[in-house]
Amino acid sequence: MRNQELYKINEVKSVRTLSVWEKSLLGVSIQEAVFLIPGLLVAISLAWLSIYLSKYIGVNLLGFEKSPISAVMMAILLGIITGNIIPLPKFIKPGLTFTVKKVLRLGIVFLGIRLSIVEVLKLGAVSVPIVIICILSALFFCSLLSKWLKLPERLGTLIAVGTSICGVSAIVATGPAIEAKDEEVAYAVAVITIFGILATLLYPYAANVIFQGNIEKIGLFLGTSIHDTSQVTGAALVYADVFSQPRVIDIATVTKLVRNVFMIVVIPFMAFYYSRKKAKQDKSINRITSIGKLFPIFIIGFLSFAVLRSIGDAGIINGGKAFGLIGNAPWTEICGFIKNWAVNFLVVALAGVGLSTNIGMFRGLGIKPLIIGLFSALIVGVVNFITISLIVIGI
Repeated sequence: MRNQELYKINEVKSVRTLSVWEKSLLGVSIQEAVFLIPGLLVAISLAWLSIYLSKYIGVNLLGFEKSPISAVMMAILLGIITGNIIPLPKFIKPGLTFTVKKVLRLGIVFLGIRLSIVEVLKLGAVSVPIVIICILSALFFCSLLSKWLKLPERLGTLIAVGTSICGVSAIVATGPAIEAKDEEVAYAVAVITIFGILATLLYPYAANVIFQGNIEKIGLFLGTSIHDTSQVTGAALVYADVFSQPRVIDIATVTKLVRNVFMIVVIPFMAFYYSRKKAKQDKSINRITSIGKLFPIFIIGFLSFAVLRSIGDAGIINGGKAFGLIGNAPWTEICGFIKNWAVNFLVVALAGVGLSTNIGMFRGLGIKPLIIGLFSALIVGVVNFITISLIVIGI
């Protein structure tokens, strides 16, 4: 109770503008950082429990050499169950928000150490045409279904954008651009969350079957067919854990980041379309289409780590040292350490995603948004399967 009161007082008092590093790293002022600790500790504890249970059940109880149960899947499911059975006190919610937004992005940034910049560019080039087809098909079919079911046009647009680009982030960014109502944004977020979580849990296994274990195609499919960045990362980690194929993480992550970049194109276009439709001035476009607001900054961090890996590896390959200072063995250990922490951060973040998922918000949606969400997800999945099968020969 005392913590809740302190948080409420602090929330009222906090009126100053956040500095760039506070906004980027914490999302709150340095004075408020203490209020992130309770929720962060809960997510860390759940992540640790998930890692322990996945190994215990898979190895000790089922007798596998490597557990077929992913710690990521366990973290999401335990988070959803815990968060919806036990009422979460208000004072832990800032910490959960921090894990979902900041810890997740930090994990993705650290994943960049797994790849050279050449690999990033190569994977990105392959994924661009697939991503474009994915976005266009989602926008087209969602609009068609929305008109057919007589769903509010803006709600249909939000579901389409969330399905095609990057889930919740795209919906939240698009809402103000098209002047959507708050309840339309909430409905779209709920729909995307439902089918995104289902895809996270099911697609790794389905993709392995339909692409017959082809890692490149599986990574591209997960990166283009699952909605939210956290869900794509989670699905890729599930696949890597269960099938012992860590490369799928690299492919899925790069593909998803390419999708995220398309926010810069799609959201201003939607803002322009709706502003023209209402015959208004372009004020809303100018307000929200700046690169800084639409371009996910963590992509730069991911690329920076890939560049660091490339420079370090170049020194080793040429018979010298990484950056002229670090030998082969220490450099390998450093890269391995960062990789491990990337996974740890992501498990914590996805535990936070589970804890933050309120099943109660799905009530009252009505059947129409769910029908559109389901069919959009299925259509995008089928289109991506066909496109990937035709385009991708080998990466």
